[in-house]
Amino acid sequence: MKFNSQLLKELVSIYGPSGNEKFIRDYIETEIKNYVDEIITDDLGNLIARKKGNGNKIMIAAHMDQIGLMVTDIDDDGFLRFTNIGGISPYITLSQQVVFENGTIGVISAEPIEDISKLKLSNMYIDIGTNNKEETEKIVDIGDICVYKSDYNENDNVVFTKSLDDRVGCFVAIESIKQIENNVNDLYFVFTVQEEVGLRGAKTAAYRIDPDIGIAIDVTGSGDTPKAKTFAIGLNKGTAIKVKDNSILTHPKLRQFMIGVAKENNISYQLEVLEYGGTDSGAIHLTKEGVPSGVISIPTRYVHSTIEMASKNDIINSIKLLSKMLEDNIKL
Repeated sequence: MKFNSQLLKELVSIYGPSGNEKFIRDYIETEIKNYVDEIITDDLGNLIARKKGNGNKIMIAAHMDQIGLMVTDIDDDGFLRFTNIGGISPYITLSQQVVFENGTIGVISAEPIEDISKLKLSNMYIDIGTNNKEETEKIVDIGDICVYKSDYNENDNVVFTKSLDDRVGCFVAIESIKQIENNVNDLYFVFTVQEEVGLRGAKTAAYRIDPDIGIAIDVTGSGDTPKAKTFAIGLNKGTAIKVKDNSILTHPKLRQFMIGVAKENNISYQLEVLEYGGTDSGAIHLTKEGVPSGVISIPTRYVHSTIEMASKNDIINSIKLLSKMLEDNIKL
């Protein structure tokens, strides 16, 4: 399978923080509309694309939104104070460039602090290069959101860029949509909103669809960097099949089915036991009377930073696993 670098580059480059997913939603809709039978945007902003079938109703979720910074105040000198939208580390954020929806570029700095270990977002500000509050207010307003600004890069082994969380999950879903031709199951691909602030889009979409089975696609961490916390996930070792995180204990029969599909098709895989975080599956599996749910995870270094890194082989294996699963008759 050829790795579609151009598609992933475009996905990670589009502005789309939580609650402001219009641009990335429009892009994904254009990319997949000729490969699905139905496509809608629900009231919360989720993009729901259906490939009709007569088998199980399966919801596949990948979130479109990215982490960001929202302006809370503009001081007299034109500097912007901000709060986080999703998981933002002050140490990673210091001295980084950010970009607003209108293209305005800023740099993040901090008040003088003797002990850097005490750095907080409340000590930090965004400088967009204006001279005073009046100039700033003509460009940026309270409530505006910016995102990290960095370039997409790759080599033969990996991609490294912002927003792999979770544009790489969207990438896996899009490529699977294009590959699946004779699906047995009734497939609902959902590109969800507001995952980074509480799995909100997945919750409402799952209630609407009422699926028989749920599958989330998202990034996970890695334990393969120097002195990393013990975690049996590494890059270029295969797609990851989740066992647990803080939001879910995946359904054991579905998990075994996923493992079986991987083995039958010689797809490299790892088992993921994550001691923090969560994915859209955390909301899906608690819908109504409960939905058996699992997760395909893409091992990723430096999650929620300006330069996240993932293996091309792991991404390809994730596409293969999802496609083969959805073409099969899942019996739990």
